[in-house]
Amino acid sequence: MPEPVDVCVVGSGAGGAPIALELARAGLSVVVLEKGPARGPGDHVHDELSIVRRDFFVPFVADEPHVLREREAVQGERTNFGWVASCVGGGTVHWAGFAFRMAPEDFRRRTLMGPVAGSSVADWPISYDDLEPYYQKAETLIGVSGVGGSPFEPRRSAGYPVPPLPAHPISTAVERAATALGLHPYPTPKAILSQPYRGRSACMLCDFCGSYGCEMGAKGSTADALLPEATATGRCEVRPFAMAREVVVDRSGKAVSVLYSDRSGALVEQRAGAIVLACSTVETPRLLLASRSSSFPDGLANSSGLVGRNLVMVGRGGGAADFLHDGRARLGELRSARPFVGRAIRDLYEGGGTLVFELAQKSPILVAERLSSGPGGRTIWGKALKDRLRAHYREGVHLGFEAFSETLPVEACAVDLDPAVRDRFGLAAARITLQRHESDAGRSASLVAKGMEILDRMRPDRVVGSVSGELYDVLQCGTCRFGTDPTASVLDPDCRAHDVPNLWIVDGSFMPNAGAVPNTLTILANSFRVADKMNAAARRGELGRHAPSAS
Repeated sequence: MPEPVDVCVVGSGAGGAPIALELARAGLSVVVLEKGPARGPGDHVHDELSIVRRDFFVPFVADEPHVLREREAVQGERTNFGWVASCVGGGTVHWAGFAFRMAPEDFRRRTLMGPVAGSSVADWPISYDDLEPYYQKAETLIGVSGVGGSPFEPRRSAGYPVPPLPAHPISTAVERAATALGLHPYPTPKAILSQPYRGRSACMLCDFCGSYGCEMGAKGSTADALLPEATATGRCEVRPFAMAREVVVDRSGKAVSVLYSDRSGALVEQRAGAIVLACSTVETPRLLLASRSSSFPDGLANSSGLVGRNLVMVGRGGGAADFLHDGRARLGELRSARPFVGRAIRDLYEGGGTLVFELAQKSPILVAERLSSGPGGRTIWGKALKDRLRAHYREGVHLGFEAFSETLPVEACAVDLDPAVRDRFGLAAARITLQRHESDAGRSASLVAKGMEILDRMRPDRVVGSVSGELYDVLQCGTCRFGTDPTASVLDPDCRAHDVPNLWIVDGSFMPNAGAVPNTLTILANSFRVADKMNAAARRGELGRHAPSAS
């Protein structure tokens, strides 16, 4: 049993790292438990097979499965759906860096929409204005490159800390086409450095960004941007290969420790004055439901019965087209080493979502899979496939867009514990029951249609196709909602559990809805906000073994 600390944080990604940094800066002793390894710059190689197709970030299904089913009455299948990342820094290590703020309207969905049949839509107990200073803080500390320029971008109290990334020449054509349709494209805000910043290097403009770690430290991962500052205080320890199994409570129902398995498989109990969970929207309710006791027979902090309920994921769609260097669009010289188009459109946010235009990554296995599909389901291989690959990489530009659409929360969309499936630690696997609201498909389809209209106006040589109505399973929220009513939420407005006064949850679980942008920046911002609340509580003597210093 290690020495007790003031705060034990479970998870080191967008939720866990900011709070660890701020509490350690304030003088509290902090231990961060991370189930995965700590990766170094030498681990982040440009190898699609080992990084994307193996268990570098996401566990093999045979080792740590999730179980996925479409409704409660059916048997689920083992899957890696819903896994984000298992490493120090979590999903921020491999994210594409899209650093969007949610809109003020996202915080008042119930007020604006009214009751929606079949949906558990709810307002946030805080406003955009409450979170705005923390958006600014998160952007400043992780280093977001941007310049603004859209009248549909939310209000900002200051500009972006770093100029936008250099764009591929085809970005000009995207701007012309979108503007001709009455839209307002602007440089995509990205947590990728366009210049050296806070001791970190600028992006080297490689073709291995999203789904890969950054060996330059240019990406705003918490492993590069926040945790080194936390550990430099001397009051924060990041402990990798620590798989949390249970949050232990005393007879009064207060959380006293986290029981975890270390790398050798030994059980370790880390005692702490306060516990912060940031495991992920899927893994946090799994841990809470597994932490049963006489005080909490239905799972920790679950008197409302809502732990695991109201799972929401951002809607996913997209489309793509090919533009040949000497093609019909006559766009001029398109050969460039710049991998980013970096143009976003938020005009369609209310009732639709966000469009982001980028070049397709040069991932050879993924490209070969797509190009090997021939007419009538015939598979193309050998010389014919090689010729297609050469043409793809040499003869033009493959431009695509991602469509991030709003999905409405449904209470039955949920995470619970599978009664039969166990992981390599012997723990019950998280079971995900997906329930979709009937309105989701329409929003996604209309957004994708507008993206395809922009591509078509650019006069591509070949339209590759489009897809809508899917989900970004890594952009997840909602399973431990915050709110003012303990019967209708798991957490209070400060993200403290209604049932357990020294337990906080700061991953995407707290969010009642996902908005129509990637939610990583919102999780980072809220963690900084909750850190201020926790430090205030510490000064009142409500947690920890000693109050933080005045600084």
